[in-house]
Amino acid sequence: MTRSRRATTLPMTELPAEFRAFHQLYRGVYVHWAELYLSNRADAEEAVDQAFEQLYLAWSDVLQHENPNAYAWTVVKHRTIDYARARGKRPTVVDTAAFETTALRDAADEIGALEESLHIYEAIRALPDRQHDTIVLRYCLGYTVSETADILGVTEAGVRSTVRYARHRLKVALDRTKGEDKR
Repeated sequence: MTRSRRATTLPMTELPAEFRAFHQLYRGVYVHWAELYLSNRADAEEAVDQAFEQLYLAWSDVLQHENPNAYAWTVVKHRTIDYARARGKRPTVVDTAAFETTALRDAADEIGALEESLHIYEAIRALPDRQHDTIVLRYCLGYTVSETADILGVTEAGVRSTVRYARHRLKVALDRTKGEDKR
């Protein structure tokens, strides 16, 4: 956690055990996601630390939620988005992921692969929030169905269902894009 935050004026050992465990389990995951979004490790850590401060200050309320993981994910996501807006940044998932794909590195037609990759990530960015988050965690960051379910605070069946709907939506969007490219 950030040194300038009130939540960190206490040593971690003086924080509630449940909070320490939650922090240990999820901080790395949240930073991983935020770094993809913000395209900068230090910014990602700052945004996630701000989210953890918010979670700490309301920890007893967080535990009262039906699904604390889902609530925490929402806090982290909103803090990251707010952090980006406050610094005039725009989401970079599309920008970075398009250039980091294995397909692009191994492609015979790098420009064609880049164009296809950009279409895919643009379509991902246009997905509804739950589908977007699930696809980014599963396919951009490589988490398993089980890990994704845990991070988002949903069931594994919920992740599989969301992936199925998202993939259908992506296929429709990409088919539409291919049709426009042929014109």
